Amino acid sequence: MTGSIWTLGEIADITGGALSGVAPEDAVGGISIDTRTLESGDAFFAIQGVSMDAHRFVPAALEKGAAAAVISAGEADRAIRVPDVLEALVALGRAARGRIGAEVPVVAVTGSVGKTGTKEMLRLAFGAGGAVHASAASYNNHWGVPLSLARMPADSEAGIFEIGMNHAGEILPLTAMVRPTIAIITTVEAVHLEFFESVAGIADAKAEIFTGLVPGGTAIVPAGSPHAARLIAAAEACGARVVTFGAEGADVSLVEVDEEGVIADVFGTRIAYELAPGAHIAHNSLAVLAALSVAGRDVFEGAAALSAWSAPKGRGRRVRLRPAGGDAVLLDDAFNANPAAMAAAIAALGRVPAKRRIAILGDMLELGPSADDLHRGLAPLLVDADTRIVHTVGTMTKHLRDALPFDLRGIHADNAADLIARLDPIEAGDAVLVKASKATGLSVIVDALESRYGMERRDV
Repeated sequence: MTGSIWTLGEIADITGGALSGVAPEDAVGGISIDTRTLESGDAFFAIQGVSMDAHRFVPAALEKGAAAAVISAGEADRAIRVPDVLEALVALGRAARGRIGAEVPVVAVTGSVGKTGTKEMLRLAFGAGGAVHASAASYNNHWGVPLSLARMPADSEAGIFEIGMNHAGEILPLTAMVRPTIAIITTVEAVHLEFFESVAGIADAKAEIFTGLVPGGTAIVPAGSPHAARLIAAAEACGARVVTFGAEGADVSLVEVDEEGVIADVFGTRIAYELAPGAHIAHNSLAVLAALSVAGRDVFEGAAALSAWSAPKGRGRRVRLRPAGGDAVLLDDAFNANPAAMAAAIAALGRVPAKRRIAILGDMLELGPSADDLHRGLAPLLVDADTRIVHTVGTMTKHLRDALPFDLRGIHADNAADLIARLDPIEAGDAVLVKASKATGLSVIVDALESRYGMERRDV
């Protein structure tokens, strides 16, 4: 434990819990729901999920040094007993948000693509101007958001939160907890179509984030989206100020982007900054600059901090492989996939200088009745990117394979392990893209390639 963000007495008061075996003044350094990452001095919230009841891990949490376990069943030597553990976490998250001053910017970000990357850019950019608290990893659902809030220190000078959804109505309670001063939608794309009748319905669901804005809050909207007018109308209906980004004529627009960085126009002022290559990354960085400007932060300082940004594992990370005879590049984008993200990743592959471009693609999930056509639609993008070999994994990618020119068709496998066993060696000069929806498990292919060929991470 490096510091205290709560006392056990405060947690008990906020959650209506009863202390057992601990003192009210005992300090709490963090909030945990996972014993694998729990640190000594954390309060462990034993959440009961659909498939797992964390009460079974309470002894392990206390053995690792948890200050106390927040429980609703069983017994523990050091405990706060509450009626419902998840509701207790929500109450603590709301209290954490409530103790942050009105002058502190609190940014919430959602979107079909780019939420986590944009959140990490916001962390860097706002961190240049003071202590910033941000969601860890992709903690953007009904337990991740209150957990992220509950971890926010009282002296934070900015708060950055990611909010996700795959059904209408899911964002409403999450944005109500966060109460952002600034709300960003990165994109609206054809994702989760299994649960929506149209992309317009997805836009409406994303726009729910504006309902949580504090009075006088700002909505940041992608001007180039076909649904921009719909998003703007929803924001204005919530009383928000609207700022646009991305397209020419937007409040914050892209002037130039290349391998060295970006030049942006921010409310009429040109700002140049270094950033990892990728048009979609540059696009999302514009939303970050818009948020900095709205919050009254030094935009030049925040933009300069983006030079330290690199894609997280599974989200476009670039890794240098070392096959016999030289180097190769692995584009690790195995965490998630939808048609828009696939298109961006394939375009990124096409921009990498290479002797051979190889794509290893798995199923895109939750696309509903149009899934077959959406998989087939990737074929011309792969041809345009000068891809030499396309390996496919899963059920839906069979439709992609059938749509490919015969000479591009590589191995088709039912699962990732099968493909690993049959995969031809990577050669010097290759560029390899691995991308699929997370549930297809293609991350094990990334791990296998890194293990087989060694690796040196490239933060580019």
